[in-house]
Amino acid sequence: MNPHPRYPSTSPRSRSPARVWQRPWSTVSTMAVHSFTLVPAAYVYLLRPAPDAPAGRTGSPGEPGSRSVSRSESMSVSAATQVLLQLRQNTGYMDGHWACGASGHVEDAESVAETALRETREELGVSVAAADLSPLTAMHRTNDLGGAALEQRIDMFFTLRAWEGAPVVREPTKNAGLRWFPLADLPEPVPPHERYVLTLLACALDGGKPVPPITTFGFDAGQGIARYGVALPH
Repeated sequence: MNPHPRYPSTSPRSRSPARVWQRPWSTVSTMAVHSFTLVPAAYVYLLRPAPDAPAGRTGSPGEPGSRSVSRSESMSVSAATQVLLQLRQNTGYMDGHWACGASGHVEDAESVAETALRETREELGVSVAAADLSPLTAMHRTNDLGGAALEQRIDMFFTLRAWEGAPVVREPTKNAGLRWFPLADLPEPVPPHERYVLTLLACALDGGKPVPPITTFGFDAGQGIARYGVALPH
């Protein structure tokens, strides 16, 4: 009788199953699952009221920390809310696009919240309290165009309405300039996955559905992933 019923017996009749069971999980996964690279990143959208926005416009149930706004006011919430974007240059990725003011990949031994705080400090020169970061959505994204390699990303989006200091360009070789834009009137071009998230936010602020906690991008036709380029072999 096997003295350890939770584990496979090593008797001659079950020796082969035992060897399979004892394989490292990494070996089993490599055999059973297609290999791909998963890249986590943090995005922080600084938001502020537009200079000509009616007093008290702070958002809607579509964003954490916001409140309802009277529909009798002429300016929509998304038009009265500005987002800070940077014009990318010399990075090899979405150069010439207006993109998130502060974003970057998660580094070793770093949480995504720590990445958000670090990137905001490094790229914009402002100090941020972790409690002021409002999670917006987590996006599972791919830019694979059918090649042999599959690259997928997990993008964690945050909004920020309180910080210390004035945002400035801290990396001029990568950032050609900062500018505030109304959420209802984004510039061209904006990276497609970012425009998707910002459009969801604008709709939510104007009384539409809340931004889903989990979103996907690049898996459906018509989402413009050809602009990202083909994933390289890993």
